[in-house]
Amino acid sequence: MGSGSKVELGRSDSRGWELLRNGEPFHILGLGGLGSLPLAKELGANSVRFWGIEQLEQTNASGKTNLAQIEELGLTFCAGLWVVHERHGFSYLDPEMIRTQREKVRAAVRRYKDHPNLLLWGLGNEAEIFPGQPEAERVWKELEELAKIVKEEDPNHPVMTVIAGADENKVREILQHYPSIDILGINAYSGAAGTGLKLEGLGWKKPYIITEFGPAGHWEVAKTAWGAPIEPTADEKAAQYFATLQSATDDKEGLCLGTYAFYWGDKQETTPTWYGMLLPTGEKLPAVDAVVRQWTGEWPANRSPKIEALRFENEADRAKAGTRLQAIATVSDRDEDDLTYEWTVMAESTDLKHGGDAESVPPTFPEAVESGRGTDCTVTFPPPGAYRLFLVVRDGKGGASTANLPFLSE
Repeated sequence: MGSGSKVELGRSDSRGWELLRNGEPFHILGLGGLGSLPLAKELGANSVRFWGIEQLEQTNASGKTNLAQIEELGLTFCAGLWVVHERHGFSYLDPEMIRTQREKVRAAVRRYKDHPNLLLWGLGNEAEIFPGQPEAERVWKELEELAKIVKEEDPNHPVMTVIAGADENKVREILQHYPSIDILGINAYSGAAGTGLKLEGLGWKKPYIITEFGPAGHWEVAKTAWGAPIEPTADEKAAQYFATLQSATDDKEGLCLGTYAFYWGDKQETTPTWYGMLLPTGEKLPAVDAVVRQWTGEWPANRSPKIEALRFENEADRAKAGTRLQAIATVSDRDEDDLTYEWTVMAESTDLKHGGDAESVPPTFPEAVESGRGTDCTVTFPPPGAYRLFLVVRDGKGGASTANLPFLSE
């Protein structure tokens, strides 16, 4: 592995807290996920985040392990040390479970602590449960013990624990029960831009990293009359990424060490397109353009297409099974590339999980779609149920855009 790096927290008169990597200031321009690492590097990322240590040794599309490619590209990584959630069957009252988890964390730290590209330890991701409950206190106290183990084995890299949102009760409980934490990681979506001010108001004085940010979450948006969350368009998502990064850049409290955008890759969560910054076929979406613009001050050479509107004729979103309705999209491309259009009808997801747990992709109904001129198609409403019409537009040069319409077949 070579000689290890030394990463520590320092204070700068100009911006407050900062990471010092081998003595040099290091601001995180990060991506969270398992998408193309060469593309991440090309676009300006300097760090990637994984949730579990085993992901480092997974083989990616290049045939290399993620860790080998990280080193080859000169990226840094936040090494995730997974702390098991009680909803997955763990009990923080079980001494044997606790002992086994502590041993696993210690072994992982020993294995990777001297890797030259290690930036920091991500000890747990949203392992907390409802604040104010005795169960929550047990989790924070155990994280304190795990952090002590990490620091004992590796004094050269900070320890961060990630929570869901800058929740007042969670922050107060961490302040009380978890003094060994170096950095607070915050996963936030619609409210991400206000993270620094909120933490300052809660008395948090240590640094933080926005460890997940992206579009409005599926729990934060309006719903149809039958309860389907309305997914933002790709361009609406891009605006949210841009605003969050702008806020982190302007963090006047001097607490923010950087960000990890979510999700670098593709992911089924509520829909197959809600959180991914890339398509399964590898094309980048407008969110990537927005992130690059904030990182570098310039737009990528090739901009992704833009879906300006997507609707059914007469603005209908429900009809009897067997009804044929035309769907119409308004699409543009700043580079005037030749565009291709992919229309898909998919059942509304029923395999909904909590906290990002793996979900199955709903079935598709290819017989329900009759493509027209590209920017329109005719949909034959399938058997009664809830569905979505998806549009993917590609420019043939690595850029794409997505949008979808929920609809009800009666």
